[in-house]
Amino acid sequence: MISIRQLTKHYGSNPVLRGIDLEVAAGEFVVVLGQSGAGKSTLLRCINRLAQADSGTLNVAGIDALACPDTSVLRREVAMIFQHHNVVPRLSVLKNVLTGRLGSVGTLASILQLFRREDVALAMQCLERVELAHKAGERTDSLSGGQKQRVGIARALAQRPQVILADEPIASLDPKTARLVLQYLRDATRELGITVLCNLHQVEYAREFGDRVVGLAHGSLVFDGNASSITDADLARIYPGQSAQSSADVPTPTLSYRTASRA
Repeated sequence: MISIRQLTKHYGSNPVLRGIDLEVAAGEFVVVLGQSGAGKSTLLRCINRLAQADSGTLNVAGIDALACPDTSVLRREVAMIFQHHNVVPRLSVLKNVLTGRLGSVGTLASILQLFRREDVALAMQCLERVELAHKAGERTDSLSGGQKQRVGIARALAQRPQVILADEPIASLDPKTARLVLQYLRDATRELGITVLCNLHQVEYAREFGDRVVGLAHGSLVFDGNASSITDADLARIYPGQSAQSSADVPTPTLSYRTASRA
């Protein structure tokens, strides 16, 4: 589903991705771990062409993501879930989810936001999947942070993508809500066959929800294996120069997961 070979990306003279090789199968839930600045977000942004890689090969859902002249073709197959929700506050929950259908309707319908009956039915099904159908008519700015992120998941599902990229989707959520959000994403892989690549900091969540874990450090891939097989030595490579005593973001096996106030 995702095939990456020798992917590189620089910002100016600063190398952010250094020859990444990665294969992700259809329907697989892969967690990407790494400290801030490791290249996690840049990797996801290169996959959906929000950032342009400098070199290498990148095939996503049968599309050459580096050479594809029309990024809308790629982005119809690749949905994105952001750390800060990226919902439209003044729109209703249902209309936010329906924006996931804009890439699949005609230009005029997209401009006027004219949706077919089947699009509305699909959006409601996606809201039911994240247990928010009862909020469909409410303004999105009335929701909690966790509920807004669930709207983001429903919007991504409404797109009917083959791949979902989730960039720190639980960063501002309390542990209970974080697990709920990750459960919805894992259910998408199990029940809908969608491939999920999810950036996280917390090893506990990676072990609980991921099929595989990929570790990045200084732009290089330093670990790729089963989530349950991560050792202290692997964590030392993923989080070089840090320890539980020096940073709350270093999730060793004995460290409790980081919590944050609910958004």
